[in-house]
Amino acid sequence: MGPRCWLLLPLLAAALQAQQQQFMEYVERRLTLLEERISQWHDQSSRYSTELRDFKNQVLGMLETAEKEREAMRSEAESAAVRVDRLEREVDYLETQNPAPPCVEVDETLMEKQVATAKQRKNEKYTKLTDCSDTIANVRAMKILKRFGSTAGLWTKDAAGNSEKIYVFDGTANDTVYVFPRMREFTLFSATRKAARIKLPYPWVGTGHLVYDGHLYYIRQQGPFQVIKFSLANKTVVDSSVFPAEEQIPVFGLSPFTYIEMAADEEGLWAIYATKEDEKNICLAKLDPTSLDIEQMWDTPCPRENAEAAFVVCGALHVVYNTRLPSRSRVQCVFDVSGTLSPEDASLVYFPKRYGSHSSMKYNPQERQIYAWDDGYQIIYRMEMKKKLEV
Repeated sequence: MGPRCWLLLPLLAAALQAQQQQFMEYVERRLTLLEERISQWHDQSSRYSTELRDFKNQVLGMLETAEKEREAMRSEAESAAVRVDRLEREVDYLETQNPAPPCVEVDETLMEKQVATAKQRKNEKYTKLTDCSDTIANVRAMKILKRFGSTAGLWTKDAAGNSEKIYVFDGTANDTVYVFPRMREFTLFSATRKAARIKLPYPWVGTGHLVYDGHLYYIRQQGPFQVIKFSLANKTVVDSSVFPAEEQIPVFGLSPFTYIEMAADEEGLWAIYATKEDEKNICLAKLDPTSLDIEQMWDTPCPRENAEAAFVVCGALHVVYNTRLPSRSRVQCVFDVSGTLSPEDASLVYFPKRYGSHSSMKYNPQERQIYAWDDGYQIIYRMEMKKKLEV
C-alpha cells in the first residue's frame, strides 16, 4: 500500500464516524418523536376515557331522574284517578239530594184508589202471566262465599237483568249500598275498596230490598210504610208506594228489623208484609214494577211466628222458619196464589245447618238459586226444581 492510502484511511474513518453519529442522532430524533406521539395518544386516550365515563355517569343520572319523574307522574295519575272517582261519587251524591218531589210525595187520593182496587181483588185466584209450573224439590248444593260485614244484611244480583254486579246492604239501617263489579271482586277482597258506593236519598231499613230490572226497590227508614223505586242508571228516585198498613209491624217474627220483603220470581214483582189487622199471618201483594201499583193482595195462612225469611217461586210464597235458638231452617209454609199447589202437597225443604239464622234470602229466578245472609256469612243455595203436578 502506498503512502497515499495511509493518508486516506484517517479521512475515511473520520467520515464513517461522522455518518454513524448523524445516523444515531436521526434514530434518536425519530424515537423521541415516536415517544411524543405515543405520549399524546396516551393522553388523548385517557381524556376520551374520562369523557366517556363522565358521559356514562351523566346518562345514568338522566335515566335515574327520568325514572323518578315517571314514578311521580304515575303517582299523580293515580291520585288524579282517586280524585276523579271521589268527584264522581260526590256528583252522584249531589244528584240524589234533589230528587223530583212528585216522584216521592205520597198522593193520598191515588193511594186510596189503588188500595181500594187491590182490596176488591183481595184473595182472588191469580191469573198467571207465564207458564212456570215449577216448585222447589230440595236444596241441591250450598256454597259459602265469604264472611263480610254485619251479622245481618242483604246481598243480591239483579233478578231480571243480565248484569254481573253484586249489590250489598250491610246492616239493617243505612243509606249506602256497595256495588261490586263481579262475583270475583266480592269474593276475593275482604274490604270495600273494590266496590262502588251508592248513597241513597233516604236511609233504608231492614233487609227486604230488591234489585230488579235496573232499579233498586228499598224500604224507607222513616215516614210512612213506603217502598222507594230508585233508578240505578240515573241515580234518582223514580217512584214510591205506600202500603195499606195502619201500623208498621215486622213481617217475620225472628227478623224484627224487616217490615216489607220485596221479592221477584218468574211472574214479576211481589211484596211480603204484615198488617196490624191480622198480625198473626203474613200478607202477600202483587206489584206492577213500572208504577208500583198494588195489583192484587192475599191473606196467607203462613204465620209470622218463628218466620225468618220468605221468597216467591213461580207465584208461590215460600216462608222459611227457624227457632229463637237458631236451628236448621226449613220451608214450612207454601202459599200458591194460582191455587195449583196446595200447602199439604208442597215439599218440606230443609236448608243445611250453618251458623245462625238467615237475615235475608233472595231468590234469583234466572239462576234458580238463593242468595242468603247468615250471621255475616254470604251463602248461595242452588235449588233443585220439579213440576207442581209431580209433587
